[in-house]
Parts: sequence; structure tokens; C-alpha cells
Amino acid sequence: MQADLSPVIAATTHWLTRAYPPAGGALAAALCEVQARQAVTVAAWLRYPTAMDVALVGIAGPGGSDRLDWVTGADAGDRDAEGRAWRTWVDEVVASWAACLLADPELAERAVADLARGEHSTGSPAAFRRLLAPDATDRNAAALLRHPDLLASVAGLHRGELLDRLGPDEALAA
Repeated sequence: MQADLSPVIAATTHWLTRAYPPAGGALAAALCEVQARQAVTVAAWLRYPTAMDVALVGIAGPGGSDRLDWVTGADAGDRDAEGRAWRTWVDEVVASWAACLLADPELAERAVADLARGEHSTGSPAAFRRLLAPDATDRNAAALLRHPDLLASVAGLHRGELLDRLGPDEALAA
């Protein structure tokens, strides 16, 4: 049984950074990955808020990237079995929620604030600084990853469920 969500977080982060690659060299790639990982971590912790939820996804698996690949137009037909294995740990809902958070700073703030009520609490929003307060270098590195129009097809898949999960604290346009 999985003790944590690290396989889901790693695979979903990898999928996002492949679907929306960084602009630039090694530093841009690292900054883009950090932003994606922070958004995916918040999304995964919201989606699987208890130890029981984490255990269940460890047993059942998250579902894979097939629908995400289809929505974004990725060609999945020529992948060998080894190149496909990591994709089975991609969580479509987590990827969609992470896309919502990356595209909407206010929603990201609400989501991080909501974590304080769950079992995954870090105690500080500072752990998600690059998600919540990206500087110019962060934004440039992740220009595709944070572009609302480019993320719309993925974010739209499960945005309503994220808004339901966060509750009616504020009225956000869907």
C-alpha cells in the first residue's frame, strides 16, 4: 500500500511539464517543474485529504493520462510499454485542478488556505511560494504552464469539482 502520494505527484507533474514545456534552458526547466509540482501537490492533497483516501488511490490507482493526452492532442499511439508505465500514475483530476491553480492566482490562494484544515497541512503557505507569488523569472519560465487559454482544455475537465471542494466561501466565475 502507498504510504503517500509521491507517485501520483511525480507522474502528474511530469505530465504537466511535458504538455506545457518550459521556455528556456535548465534554470527555466527547474523553475517550471517546481511550479507544476507545487500546484500538483496542492491539488493532490485536496483530492485525497485523508490517509484513507491516499491508501485507496494507492490500491486502485489514479487512472492514467489517456484522456488528458487526448484532450491536449498528444500522440499516445507510438509509446512503448516502458515509456507508458509512468503515465498510469497520472491523475486526471489532480492535473485538471493543478491547471486551475496555475491559471488562477485567487483560486490557488483559496486552495492553499483550505489545506490548513486537512491532514496534509504544511502549516505555512510559504511552502507554495512559487505557486502563489511567482516572480518574473518564474512566470517567464512557465509561460505555457500558466497561460489560462492554453490550460483551458485541461482545467475545464474538473474545475467545477474543485470549486465544490473549496466550498462557497467566495463566488468565483466558472
